[in-house]
Amino acid sequence: MRKKIVAGNWKMNTTLAEGQALASEVIHMVEDETNGEVHVVLIPPFTHLYPVHKLIGSLREKHIYLGAQDCSAHEKGAYTGEVSAAMLQSVGVDYVIVGHSERREYHAEGHDLLAKKAHRVLEHGMQLIFCCGEPLAIREAGTYLEYVETQLRESLFALDAEPWKRIVIAYEPVWAIGTGKTATPEQAQEVHAHIRRLIAGRYGDALAHEVSILYGGSCKPENAAELFAQADIDGGLIGGASLNARSFVDIVKARQ
Repeated sequence: MRKKIVAGNWKMNTTLAEGQALASEVIHMVEDETNGEVHVVLIPPFTHLYPVHKLIGSLREKHIYLGAQDCSAHEKGAYTGEVSAAMLQSVGVDYVIVGHSERREYHAEGHDLLAKKAHRVLEHGMQLIFCCGEPLAIREAGTYLEYVETQLRESLFALDAEPWKRIVIAYEPVWAIGTGKTATPEQAQEVHAHIRRLIAGRYGDALAHEVSILYGGSCKPENAAELFAQADIDGGLIGGASLNARSFVDIVKARQ
């Protein structure tokens, strides 16, 4: 069965003290209120990774994991400000986001660079959360399925089948994030199903059925259950709502 995953991407928010407090609150609420079926991933800023790793401790048995927001395409060397996959692995990171829409837009990260980053994450034995999704102009032009297909093909489809056991896809309708526009569950499901068909076409139905595909477009407690009821939506990559423990855990509970 596909893993149910709810991952909280804190982005560039919280001081260390605030982050430790948030992580502690989420961990205790997840332990107390959920059935352990959902894989919960906390994705704080780089400065918080090891302290949050210590808070998680042995709770991986209860499906609570640590994630990082990005990693370098380089293994090591004179790359000031970069953080390598080996560094992330050494502080207990389980999941790494690559290709987030904000990295694509603000840092001009393209297909080739993202392919290299994905390779680094997988090379070091971590789980990859690979983001894809279209901006408003592409959605309005009606070419969004082709756009997402290109993102996946150019960065991931050169991989063999084996690494896909550690790949999670996150679909981000960029046009529905912080714009006042909303993607309906049916719109989200359409793209999720298309992604699964693409994977099946390249790697076969059995593998495609095992890949978790997350929704990353302003998922909140109010719409989580309706989104998660869709056949190909296996969980969420949560942004703003992950900064509030109550909201985040309510989303986790909606995925149970």
